[in-house]
Amino acid sequence: MTIMNDPLSQFLARAETLLHRLDAWLPPAAPAIDWKKTLAARWQRHFQHGALLPVVAPQLVAWKSLRGIDEQKRELDRNTRQFVAGLPANNALLSGSRGCGKSSLVRAMLGRHAKQGLRLIEVDRADLVHLPEIAAAIAGQPYRFLVFCDDLSFEADDPAYKALKAALDGSIAGAPENMLIYATSNRRHLMPEFFSENAEASRHGGEVHPGESTEEKLSLADRFGLWLSFFPFDQDAYLDIVESWVVALGGEVDATMRREALQWAILRGGRSGRVARQFAADWVGRRGLKK
Repeated sequence: MTIMNDPLSQFLARAETLLHRLDAWLPPAAPAIDWKKTLAARWQRHFQHGALLPVVAPQLVAWKSLRGIDEQKRELDRNTRQFVAGLPANNALLSGSRGCGKSSLVRAMLGRHAKQGLRLIEVDRADLVHLPEIAAAIAGQPYRFLVFCDDLSFEADDPAYKALKAALDGSIAGAPENMLIYATSNRRHLMPEFFSENAEASRHGGEVHPGESTEEKLSLADRFGLWLSFFPFDQDAYLDIVESWVVALGGEVDATMRREALQWAILRGGRSGRVARQFAADWVGRRGLKK
């Protein structure tokens, strides 16, 4: 009997030694987040698992600094106020031109409603497969959580695509009542569209019906109850944003600044809030060096 147990004892001893060595390489378990003191967190992946880690100093966006998107501000703020108040509200998709304030508007919601119990969780697109774990981590918390995914887009057979579809609408488990998903994308339908897909369309009784590939791509965007579209700014709106940033950064507004701001936009290939902010930083910074 002793002879038979010796190999087993040796194997168990070696396994225990190996586990101790592995423990030294594994990260410590993430502490529970105190949401009373934490406004925002990020889902941090490690190997096949992950955890919510607090953002020590979240970059909040001032409500008044968002210009040229008044209608989008009103709609998203109304939806967020409904959510914070415990009323029915929709998941939101903000799509359209790059640099026009989509992600800034979502972050502005946090600063605007944090005192009412709103919290923000940022998730990378590839980590959307962990949405069930995130939902389980916040279920039962006395706060309202926006799960935010920036610059969202998918390729065919992306596992995160199905995970998001299930979280939005389609899973028997569903999302907890204290969680909404806000996503931004440069694509309205979140997936690339190909000319060849037009050949799949069919005609029925004078109506055009899209093919299966197009229907599948539309099905994800349809699961967002609120769609907000963003467009490039016209010249007047762009200059207004430039001036507001120049003043905010301590600079002076003059005719030379406006002329150079327009030239800057031409070189950057478009007028947007991001381009306006970048020009203002360059303009005010260069004049600061001269002084």
